[in-house]
Amino acid sequence: MGNLLISEPPLQVLPSLAIALNSVDKAIILQQIHYWITRSSNVKDNYKWVYNSVSDWHKQFPWLSEKTVQRYLKDLENHGLLITGNYNKAKFDRTKWYRINYEALDSLGATWGRTVPTNRTDNPNSKGPGVITNTNRLPETTTETTKDNSAAVAAPSSIEDDFEEIWSAYPSKKGKKQAFNHYKAWRKKSAKHSNDYLFSQLKLYKQYISQNKDWYRPMDGSTWFNGRFDDEYQESTEPKHEGREYWTGG
Repeated sequence: MGNLLISEPPLQVLPSLAIALNSVDKAIILQQIHYWITRSSNVKDNYKWVYNSVSDWHKQFPWLSEKTVQRYLKDLENHGLLITGNYNKAKFDRTKWYRINYEALDSLGATWGRTVPTNRTDNPNSKGPGVITNTNRLPETTTETTKDNSAAVAAPSSIEDDFEEIWSAYPSKKGKKQAFNHYKAWRKKSAKHSNDYLFSQLKLYKQYISQNKDWYRPMDGSTWFNGRFDDEYQESTEPKHEGREYWTGG
């Protein structure tokens, strides 16, 4: 069988929605967000929300560039079909949260200057019907719901709490924002990436700092969290006044 034929869960969309938006790609993006909203447990201000960075949304639409995905999301927001928010616990976390304005979907034809002959479905927020009807299973690749090892499964509040836990134990408090971004990216790479590993590495690093405190100063947090936690440290056996650092990593 040809490898370009359907052998995986396809992205599906109503032709009438694509006509109304004058874009198949925008229709697919809106449909995908609707799919995740129906599965979301994130309820804020009586609405269901989904969250993702643009780069994570891009993984679901690989035929588009990341900038195009960003532009389409912004376009849907500007036309009132998407509403964005920020419910992240950390003030410096700029990850956008999205919900669909199902009321705007009711008048989609008028908004876009087209007639939209659609069957309607219940709004998952119980605020009224919407025009998106196909909720067949789509590829599960969002930040909050992926179950494989290629992405993190923790909600934002969990990742932020985990980061604060390890950050509070780190000896240098410089570069917190960058450190959090590095930490979040590292956590997303594998479900096996956990604080248990970081705490074990931090324990070794703090031992190294203590052994060499006369001349060695801890790295800024933004440096250590950018993969330097994988460095392997050993106790110095030469006079400390020579001012050398001993590590076998990066």
